[in-house]
Amino acid sequence: QVQLEDSGGGLVQAGASLSLSCSGSGRSFSDYAVGWFRQAPGKEREFVAAISWFGLTRTYADSVKGRFDISRDNAKNRAYLQMNSLKSEDTALYYCAAAYRRSATMTTEHYDYWGQGTQVTVSS
Repeated sequence: QVQLEDSGGGLVQAGASLSLSCSGSGRSFSDYAVGWFRQAPGKEREFVAAISWFGLTRTYADSVKGRFDISRDNAKNRAYLQMNSLKSEDTALYYCAAAYRRSATMTTEHYDYWGQGTQVTVSS
């Protein structure tokens, strides 16, 4: 089992940057692909970015491509989501999730464990 703790959210102005962190504990974090998802009020949860368990493959939603960057540091059992040029439509509750020995999958059902979420609010 893996426990995930996501952090780093906050209130920023449009155009600013924010870095989210996902800390894993329990089973070997390096055996898991890590994904970031988000859910805005009244909307369904949507995929944002993912990185494979080996860290060689990354996938991004079209809406964040070129602005967001996902990375991981297996030695620290952490994954990160660097968010640049933030827009008001990026406002949501962001979750990290872990999928056992997966590629950088966008499929919610592939993820076994989820963090509690960290709020990102972008004011325009």
